[in-house]
Amino acid sequence: MDNNPFTQQLQGVRVLDISRVLAGPHCTAMLADLGADVIKFEVPEEGDDARHLGPFLDGESVYFGLINRGKRSVEIDFKNPAQRQRFYELVADADVLVENFRPGVTQRLGIDFDSLKQHNPRLIYASISGFGQQGPLSKRPAYDIVAQAMSGLMSVTGFAATGPTRSGEAIGDLCAGVYAAWAISSALFARERHAPGAQYIDVAMFDVLFSLQVTGLSNLYAKGVAPGLVGNRHPVSTPFDTYRAADGLVVIAVASNRLFERLCQCMGQPELASDARFIDDSQRTLHEPALHAAIERWTAQHSVEQLCDGLLDAGVPSSPVWDLQQAASSEHARVRQLQVQPEGAALALVPQPVFFNGRKPHSTNIAPRLGADNAEFGFSKAGVHP
Repeated sequence: MDNNPFTQQLQGVRVLDISRVLAGPHCTAMLADLGADVIKFEVPEEGDDARHLGPFLDGESVYFGLINRGKRSVEIDFKNPAQRQRFYELVADADVLVENFRPGVTQRLGIDFDSLKQHNPRLIYASISGFGQQGPLSKRPAYDIVAQAMSGLMSVTGFAATGPTRSGEAIGDLCAGVYAAWAISSALFARERHAPGAQYIDVAMFDVLFSLQVTGLSNLYAKGVAPGLVGNRHPVSTPFDTYRAADGLVVIAVASNRLFERLCQCMGQPELASDARFIDDSQRTLHEPALHAAIERWTAQHSVEQLCDGLLDAGVPSSPVWDLQQAASSEHARVRQLQVQPEGAALALVPQPVFFNGRKPHSTNIAPRLGADNAEFGFSKAGVHP
């Protein structure tokens, strides 16, 4: 990293990361991208569970590498009193701690917020869990699929013919990590301006996924009925879906009468814009099956490329459906610096996605070897250094 202030937003901030697998490590990787010094504490010999998750490249977990970039690694046994005491000493000089144990575990280990703020009255302590620290579900074990299932997200994801499905990515974990990084950054700012004391941040995957369902919640509040499965179709705006082309699927997204008129012109059927069934968005949504069929009769006669070229020329949002390899290899991904290849490293890194004054902060350091920084922080395989 360089010393430009816009790429070192969190320079001088020390983060103790005792989280594992995904939500917590994703949060702290984002902080590392912005210049924070992130020290990752791991179980001796075994390390973070994610180190053992495939696929592997040169014997190392790619999954682990993507979300633990820019960090340092220390092995610690929190049940060992000497090692726990050394950890307390490090807490005293830290700014932030991130954990994602099941609620109650940190208390048993003596590393909960109330214990650690005694060692550092300015500590910002962030807990990420499935259902939060309070509530009837708080002690329930949760993976991402559980949060997706119980938050209502799965109930609107998928097709009626096949039933509910989870998102193709663990967005409960990932979005919880993003919210935690946002909350930590806000707490750091507040600490400098007007709230100098310790702060406790409680992030729950259930809460995060529930709060993200703006369209579904608007339907629920307006109609008093839970929304159902809509497949790729937008539940409010029509036409807003995938349509079969001669050689694949094309996305067409129309959210106004003006855009619908342009679509009808492209289709060579301008009269559809004045059809009573399609006169406005609510009527188009009510008669969506008939409109979908009419559009697909047209799209089926053309290639995805032909359709996108014509629609985009007319100002109608449209796109092909890319797979991840196509997205990653696109020229746009290159220009937007979505992937960074550290010199000499086999694995590309995927940094945080935000530009600051035209610069994208990111770490150029790959994930650390387990225990690579034991000695620097006073730990050894046998315990604490004298």
